[in-house]
Amino acid sequence: MSSTDFDKQPDIESVLQPTTSAETTQERIERVKSQIEWQPNPDKSKWENLKDSFKKIELEEIDPNLTAIEKIAIKTARTPLKRRLKNRHLQMIAIGGAIGSGLFIGSGSSLSTSGPAGVLIGYLISATFILCVVCGLGELAVEFPVSGSFTTYANRFVDESFGFAANWNYVYGCSVSVPLEIVAAAITVNYWNTPKKYTDAFVALFFIVIVVINLFGVKGYGEAEYFFSGVKVLCILGFILLGIILVCGGGPDHKYVGGTMWHHPYGAFIGDTGAERFKTIMSVFVSAAFAYAGVEMTGMAAAETANPRKSIPSAAKQVFWRILIFYIVSLTLVGLLVSKDDPRLVGNSYYDSASSPFVIAMVSHGIKGLPSVFNVVVLIASLSVGNASVYGATRIMVSMCESGHIPKWTNLDYIDQKGRPLVALVVISVLSLLSFIATSSKEDEVFTWLLALTGLSAMFTWFGISLSHIRFRHALKAQGRGTDELCFVAPTGLWGSYYSCGMIAIIVCLDFWTSLWPYKTAPNAEDFFESYMSAPVFILIYLGHKIWKKNWKFFIPAKEVDIDTGRRETDIEKLKIELAQEKADFATKPFYYRAYKYAC
Repeated sequence: MSSTDFDKQPDIESVLQPTTSAETTQERIERVKSQIEWQPNPDKSKWENLKDSFKKIELEEIDPNLTAIEKIAIKTARTPLKRRLKNRHLQMIAIGGAIGSGLFIGSGSSLSTSGPAGVLIGYLISATFILCVVCGLGELAVEFPVSGSFTTYANRFVDESFGFAANWNYVYGCSVSVPLEIVAAAITVNYWNTPKKYTDAFVALFFIVIVVINLFGVKGYGEAEYFFSGVKVLCILGFILLGIILVCGGGPDHKYVGGTMWHHPYGAFIGDTGAERFKTIMSVFVSAAFAYAGVEMTGMAAAETANPRKSIPSAAKQVFWRILIFYIVSLTLVGLLVSKDDPRLVGNSYYDSASSPFVIAMVSHGIKGLPSVFNVVVLIASLSVGNASVYGATRIMVSMCESGHIPKWTNLDYIDQKGRPLVALVVISVLSLLSFIATSSKEDEVFTWLLALTGLSAMFTWFGISLSHIRFRHALKAQGRGTDELCFVAPTGLWGSYYSCGMIAIIVCLDFWTSLWPYKTAPNAEDFFESYMSAPVFILIYLGHKIWKKNWKFFIPAKEVDIDTGRRETDIEKLKIELAQEKADFATKPFYYRAYKYAC
């Protein structure tokens, strides 16, 4: 469709019936949402009100003459999810939301396969492009706090086929992540020598806890993550303090550790040649991607945040400090305290919850009592990430049904009076029953498979976010508009998104090489698909949609991209004046205040 044809399409402001001629599309969307805010009927019993709260919210019909892309933009913008996440919820989700078994347990696999220096290199390189991804996402989420967030952006700014693949990739990743985290939680319980026959009961308990939290809606999710994240943050800070003491010889054994784990006979790397060491470092990126997965959750929560313009920029910028303190510093200490050859690490001969390198560090240096406390935190972290995965998967399913990527008859866009995506929650709950594989004697192999499958899934999600940001900026320029109308401009800029796309593409290609010719083993199908299965799945979904829809373009032309529908700030000229005034006021603040706000 040419730009001329696009201009001839029906005015989007005719989608909903206006109350006044001056009412904008976004104001109409807000009016509809305010009209459908459900309140209990005082004339009915509590039981009747409870039943009514599960009824579906019915919205006004959309103008059938609109194009498919315009319909998707309107539907995702007006989804009746409740805006009940407060700033404190979003800040805590940003600080500790993604800390889970990927860091506490999965990092042990990285340490055993690449050494302490290899772990730091892999995690540091990953951190550089992830920071660019999150800043770009923050810019988009502030402007377009819509249902589905970053996967919806792929539909609007990149291409419908790419959006289709990105949606399914994220649902697939979250669907795998939920049973993975429940399995990790069940494994953690084994630390206390819990009889195997009780594994089913623990899996069922963890499953019920996650489902019940999400039944309380977005407020339940926010409060649970506020508590979970607070516990995880305190635990990591406590371990960092303890780790420094142990490295300096202040532990019960009074043994000075220093950098001995980096030297003979241990060594900082695994592999005798540069090529071998390169391969082992490349293997870190998959587990690092899983450990970092969830950093994008602040963008997902934008549609249910009371004031994304104020809270999301701060949450996005805090990712840098979270990665630096919680990942890099803690893993540096782990590499100083735990040998890469320790048989208790994941990836070596022995496997249970004690394989967490954080626990090994404490046990190996004579710390008693704290390892049990830390395992409780590992358990909480697993439930936290599983809870976030259910939240993310259900929101994406709603968006996919609204976008036409899932058949309407599935009713996955069912949102009840309390703003809960009930049908999507039922579906993800059924898929989560896969977690009962924890009762299998092969639970360690299952954990490794799920970990590998989820890692590359996160890579494709981040690639889609950065590509959407690039296309959005190009659309602004092509339509004669600039960043002066944006409430938040990504500190990493457009080139940051180019960098993240390039790095992710390079890593995915190199991972193909290391998966096909793994370190110290001959090429084999099991190792390849264990590490690389999500890549061909993503490509097949993308190409399949292209063929099915006969959609042969790679990108939506920049002049045709819709950069207005879904914005909460609709009066651009008024917004520019407000932003200019805010910048002028900010310039009068003391230097230390401006420095703090720029960084946090």
